[in-house]
Amino acid sequence: MSEVSLKNAKAGFSNFVDQAAAGEFVTITRHGKPAAVIVSVEAADAARRALRKDHPSFLRYLRSFPADIDLEDDVFARNSAPSREADL
Repeated sequence: MSEVSLKNAKAGFSNFVDQAAAGEFVTITRHGKPAAVIVSVEAADAARRALRKDHPSFLRYLRSFPADIDLEDDVFARNSAPSREADL
């Protein structure tokens, strides 16, 4: 994985795109801190697929717990009332 400043990335962008297309991750830094990464289309598609996977909510996880509990209990009800008022 190579790391390049934003200034240098602008100057040699096509070279860094070629590196990313070849499978290398190119990290672009701004003021010395990582700001973005150029990756291949395949790597971006894999990341999108991983993010789309169905992740069960905490409530769904609790409901699947094999214990003798009443699922209609108020513990599982969502409270839509605001917790407090805030002056902005």
